[in-house]
Amino acid sequence: MSFARAAEELSVTPAALSFQIKSLEEHLGTPVFRRLNRAVALTEAGQMLVPGVQDGFASLSAAWRLARRRLDTRTLTVTAGPALTAKWLAPRLFQFAEAHPEVELRFSATLRLLDFDRDEIDVALRYGYGPDPGFFSEAIIRDWFTPMMSPAMAERCPTPASLKNAVLLREDDIRFLNPPVNWGVWFRAAGIDGAPPGGPRFNQSDHAIDAAVSGTGVVLGRTAFAAKALTEGQLVAPFDIAITTDAHYRFLCPQGTENQPKTQAFLDWIRDQAKDLEPLRQGKRFIPAGNVA
Repeated sequence: MSFARAAEELSVTPAALSFQIKSLEEHLGTPVFRRLNRAVALTEAGQMLVPGVQDGFASLSAAWRLARRRLDTRTLTVTAGPALTAKWLAPRLFQFAEAHPEVELRFSATLRLLDFDRDEIDVALRYGYGPDPGFFSEAIIRDWFTPMMSPAMAERCPTPASLKNAVLLREDDIRFLNPPVNWGVWFRAAGIDGAPPGGPRFNQSDHAIDAAVSGTGVVLGRTAFAAKALTEGQLVAPFDIAITTDAHYRFLCPQGTENQPKTQAFLDWIRDQAKDLEPLRQGKRFIPAGNVA
């Protein structure tokens, strides 16, 4: 609502702006603005134009950003959950940086499902079931759940039954799983009746992992989040029973962009990193959550 500020934003003179507005109004056949002493206001016709004009400029801006992003061969913006970012991706990123100095990674760690175009995202690592129509989608980590605890806690809990006397940490961010995966399911799979109720609840699994490392209690941990703590001996997974689910981590990107060099490099790296989780499967008996009565 200021010709002077509009002219400044457009990098033209106020006279040039006024000429364009006059041309617009002549083309439309009616005034768009009412000229007041020190201000301007929209006419009825101008008010009718606003929604469509805003939508048009928004679409134009979105198309411009998309084209620029697709032409950007260096920057790769990745979104993933905070737990996966902190516990699995972040400790490994130096390896990708060393192997691919030509790619600049940017991360958006959030549980909110971001829009690839609106939020300018190139790759998403998402946990769930899919399907993902319209996107390139590849399963990268098929996670599983088993009790994990500090070595000191493991000495006090030598058998599955002894966990009934331990503090059991609970994770709310997996409550969407169907069939469910929780302590009750694991205890039934182990042939033990009645998982003890209560215990601290966490809305993010990485916080539950940290609590287990500190010796607070036992977590029904996911390997992707606990891999570093397990390999470094901060946590142990002493029991052989592990629960599986159809939910998995997927690598997602807009269809066709998986062949871009920067995206292909990150996908190949993710595939290699996922292989590091395979040794943790040794000695486990995997039971699908849906098979636990």
